[in-house]
Amino acid sequence: MKNNYVVVTGGGTGGHLSVAKSLIYEFYKRGYHIIFIGSTKGADKSWFKDEEKIEKAYFLDTKGVVNQGFIGKIKSMAMIFKAMVFCLKIFNTYKVKKVVSVGGFSAAPASFASSFFRCDFYIHEQNSVMGKLNQITSKIAKEVFSSYDKNSPIKDYPINQDFFKHSRIREDIKTIIFLGGSQGASAINNFALQIAPILKEKNINIIHQTGKNDFIKIRDTYKNLNINAEVFDFSTDILSYMNKADFAISRSGASTLWELSALGMPTLYIPYPYAAANHQYYNAKFLLDDKLCLVKKQDELNETIVEDILKLDMRTISTNLLSTISQNGVEKIVDKIIL
Repeated sequence: MKNNYVVVTGGGTGGHLSVAKSLIYEFYKRGYHIIFIGSTKGADKSWFKDEEKIEKAYFLDTKGVVNQGFIGKIKSMAMIFKAMVFCLKIFNTYKVKKVVSVGGFSAAPASFASSFFRCDFYIHEQNSVMGKLNQITSKIAKEVFSSYDKNSPIKDYPINQDFFKHSRIREDIKTIIFLGGSQGASAINNFALQIAPILKEKNINIIHQTGKNDFIKIRDTYKNLNINAEVFDFSTDILSYMNKADFAISRSGASTLWELSALGMPTLYIPYPYAAANHQYYNAKFLLDDKLCLVKKQDELNETIVEDILKLDMRTISTNLLSTISQNGVEKIVDKIIL
């Protein structure tokens, strides 16, 4: 392979980073050398600082432009420009020909640099509504991949093959997992504690991802309630926790939604209400329209939802979920990139 360096860039949150990880593993399997370019902000370092399949990892001092005042936007753009110049040096050193962005503000420097260096540039948009950066950089992209866009050349979502290996038909609810994402979700945390005594009465076990900020408080509250819940704050091996569960209560970030679908996991989705263009709701609506999940707004959460969950036809939902996502999505995307 003559020139086999590929740059994967982007991140900030677990949704972006899980797609990046799938792509990194697939490129590595095919003999490519991977350079990852992310940010010092967000979760990028915790995911990829010590990833053995990455030859070089750079975490640049950047931050988002959206939701900042005028001065803040100017500072952010200056940081991005400085980081872009650094990316150009990386591209030149390794003679990079292909750059793949998974979105998020972390992707900005390498994405813009790809245009100046004349690399083949590709985007994977995870969500049903395209993010601001991807809207801008899609104009220079050779391809934009999306599971929600009818014009996407590949619609299958790229997730780790291990999720498919652990897929199974869920029938009875013995364990529920609460997933608020890597940063946690106060609304889900509070709801979990609200219904925990009911779940205990029904002999349903609890696994709970709290996020780092609420971990101690939630862990201690379960102890005070005399409930033996399995509580954790963050894990790069979320599959090991998901695999123990029969039902999930979760935010509806795209990566988590498709990972749960691949596992055949019936889920109550609680969209993050402040997500750009309400994209988490539209992510989940894709499944809701086919009656393959429950969706509730944060202000609709109450104890009666437990009965709604227990009335579900678990076997039918679980079976149908497994047919919503192809196992070879990441292979198809990489095939298209390396043509």
